[in-house]
Amino acid sequence: MTGDPLVTVNAPRLGLSAEPFVATPSPKLSWTTVARSGGWLQAGAEIEVSRGGSRTTAAIEGDASVFVSWPFAPLGPRETASVRVRVRGADGSASPWSEATEVTAGFLGASEWRARFVGSGSDEPHLLRTTFDVHGAVRRAFLYATAFGAYDARLNGAAVDDAVLKPGWTSYQWRLQHDVTDVTEHLRPGANTLGIELAGGWYTEEFGFRDRARRFYEGHPAAAAQLVIEYADGTTASVVTDERWRWSPGPVAAASIYQGETYDARLHDPKWTDPGVAEDRWSPVVPVGVPDVRPEARASQPVRVVERREVVEVITTPAGRTVLDFGQNLVGWVRLTVTGPRGHTITLRHAEVLEHGELGTRPLRNAAATDHYTLRGGGEETWEPRWTFHGFRYVEIHNWPGAFSPSAVTAAVVHTDLPRTGGFSTSHPLVDRFHENVVWGMRGNFLSIPTDCPQRDERLGWTGDIQVFAPTATFLYDCDAFLRSWLEDVFLEQKAANGVVPMVVPAVIPQVPGQLEPVAAWGDAITVVPAVLNERFGDRDALSAAFEAMKDWVDTVTDRTGGSPLWETGVQFGDWLDPDAPPDQPGRAKTDPGLVATAYYYRSADLTANAAAALARDDDARHYRDLAASIGEAFRSTYVTAAGRMMSDAPTAYALAIVFGLVEGESKAALGERLRHLVRAYGYHIATGFVGTPIICDALTSTGHVDAASRLLAQTECPSWLYPVTMGATTIWERWDSMLEDGSINPGQMTSFNHYALGAVADWLHRVVAGLAPLEAGYRRIRVAPTPIDVLDDASAWHETPYGRASSGWRREGELVRFAVDVPANTRALVRLPSGAEHEVGSGTHTWTEPHPRPRRARSELGLDSDLATIVDDVEAYQAVLAAISGIDPVRAVAFRRATRWTPGRSLRDPLSHTPLDVVDAIEKALAALPVGELP
Repeated sequence: MTGDPLVTVNAPRLGLSAEPFVATPSPKLSWTTVARSGGWLQAGAEIEVSRGGSRTTAAIEGDASVFVSWPFAPLGPRETASVRVRVRGADGSASPWSEATEVTAGFLGASEWRARFVGSGSDEPHLLRTTFDVHGAVRRAFLYATAFGAYDARLNGAAVDDAVLKPGWTSYQWRLQHDVTDVTEHLRPGANTLGIELAGGWYTEEFGFRDRARRFYEGHPAAAAQLVIEYADGTTASVVTDERWRWSPGPVAAASIYQGETYDARLHDPKWTDPGVAEDRWSPVVPVGVPDVRPEARASQPVRVVERREVVEVITTPAGRTVLDFGQNLVGWVRLTVTGPRGHTITLRHAEVLEHGELGTRPLRNAAATDHYTLRGGGEETWEPRWTFHGFRYVEIHNWPGAFSPSAVTAAVVHTDLPRTGGFSTSHPLVDRFHENVVWGMRGNFLSIPTDCPQRDERLGWTGDIQVFAPTATFLYDCDAFLRSWLEDVFLEQKAANGVVPMVVPAVIPQVPGQLEPVAAWGDAITVVPAVLNERFGDRDALSAAFEAMKDWVDTVTDRTGGSPLWETGVQFGDWLDPDAPPDQPGRAKTDPGLVATAYYYRSADLTANAAAALARDDDARHYRDLAASIGEAFRSTYVTAAGRMMSDAPTAYALAIVFGLVEGESKAALGERLRHLVRAYGYHIATGFVGTPIICDALTSTGHVDAASRLLAQTECPSWLYPVTMGATTIWERWDSMLEDGSINPGQMTSFNHYALGAVADWLHRVVAGLAPLEAGYRRIRVAPTPIDVLDDASAWHETPYGRASSGWRREGELVRFAVDVPANTRALVRLPSGAEHEVGSGTHTWTEPHPRPRRARSELGLDSDLATIVDDVEAYQAVLAAISGIDPVRAVAFRRATRWTPGRSLRDPLSHTPLDVVDAIEKALAALPVGELP
């Protein structure tokens, strides 16, 4: 083929793999196509695999290019294959061969794992090593390693990879992952030394709250490794952990995920993995009793240091302490370069915020989040911890030797190394920063498992958090393999709990009340997350792998309700963290917990029915469809009145009914009207908790109340999404008022400054505001329905779909709005513009322009007799009222704002009936000063 081809194919991807290694003998294949002409669709493809010196080609017909079944003989352990693809289009075009993707089977055979788990027989961090000989030319060598704990491996003094906190956290009693690394380059003829650094990690941590924290996993840390060497002459040799290995204490004196790391550089021997090191101070290892689990190949990406950030400011606190500000709340640790006397110890304390100028450590609860470094002396030395992690923006440094320079310290950003796949932008600076906070919140909480928070004595896999955040997560990052791995633990924990999905996975806190009770919105992660993975990635296997667990969950709830279609019994969190709940009673929400539970019962039954239909399990589909119908009917007859009110008259109740599809037609419209009324009554402040907040804007826009959703998004007073931004937040907070307006930390015992759950509204920004959503699984067809909102001048989103990059955005140009859409090859998009015009388009770039002026505003004279709804709907009038009160009594202004319900039919005079006359006079004058008539 000469010239530039009309169609090209990117190198294929092998799904659920930690490339260049795959964890399964028959990996699924995906590829993306780039076409120079619009509307390109695939008609067929050829897949070629090169292995063992031979080539095999398989042809497929049709447009499948995502999670295509492996059309060749399965890969054997350590087998390497090179895969490439070429396609032909329905228009007769054809591509050249893609670049090849080379992969190696990263698993061992069923009987190949021979390594024993060994250690020192204590919980203290220590070193392990063995020496072995290499005879002859090495063709290649692979190291398989894992630990009950956290480990790192070194071969002849060199780190074998750049991953940290390996092998990550799983439900250790049932599942353990191993890493595999190509270490050929590190071997040398003759004597070689393999060393392992071992610490407790999650395995020895104490889990629980306050004085109830306890060790969960039994036994001491232990590591296992198996080095497989393939020689050029065709022979193979293995080096495995066994009783011939030796152990020694190392420079890490203590290490804890929650408490931090203590490191004595005087005890570090840089040559400890050199073959010639004397072993007189090394002791024989102890075979350690561990769970009877055969390690499995890790299929998701590892944890890495993915970024380093410089100090933004050096602060001297009122107490005279030195605090470093990195300008961003992040997760990881700091690296320091220092010169000082031997035996001098530096202490590093970490926190997310300052309170009244000092390090705000109270939210950490029992987590010390403190590292200690003792210098070896004799020159410049560089150190960073590797057996802990902290959530922090600020680091307090104690006992730095000599003059301090901010260039001596950098922050390491640490999380599972997921590829970024989506973004959102707008010229509105607060909304844009809010979305960036969502991204940082996800980064900090996707560390080995999806956690709730990364800083205090918790950092657990709360199922409710990922249940609400999964749609946002799957847009921003390719987390399919990551979440599939975590779901494996969910299935195992559910099986052990007889169908109940624990509130945290791994389930390490059984002392939490209700641990073995099904809890709505938390346990429903087992139906929601697999459904999202299929919807966003086209991962039908996620549904297949989860289906029995989905059924077991719904059946367990059915059993606990005694067959009633209403779920009104048992322990429930309900609309957790309703902003009206007291700080230390976060479950006291406005919405009835039985209503929340029944809505989720319906949703899980419905999702299970949908999964059954997708998997062609017709009997199951009918059963769960009928069950969902009966739950829906009971929900409506119990909680929805004929007049269009919810018996639990709170915004979350309406949002659940609308978004979960429990009401349709006139009933849906009536509930939407009432929801809009309530949102206004709360002054366009957030009045929803954990389950209502992610869907409140969806409920409003789907019932025609874009204006209310717009005001809700743009609100900067507390509680709101943007209030934390105005307070300097760089991640999403657990509570709307984690930091109070006076700069003090919320008095509750549960206050995190990095919790992604309340940022789940970002999915609405992506799907509805920018208008980019999947119409068919994996974005095979794309739904583009942008929604210009009054508070924004523009909005756009991009996403690397399984078929390639798609984007959607809009920008105001005077009275007009210009819409731009990019559709990847081998897909089609259904575009619906605000005017109602619909366009079915193929791949390529498409633009439209429509008139969409902002609403014309007119103001009549306002005064004390003006309707409260009129006042709050007029932003300038609302602000004038509050400013007038605040100018005389700021405390009264806050109380007035929080207590007033801005409902029609009541005048402004009503809530001011007991207000001092000077305040009333100031309000009246402020309103009178506002211009009337047509407003710009």
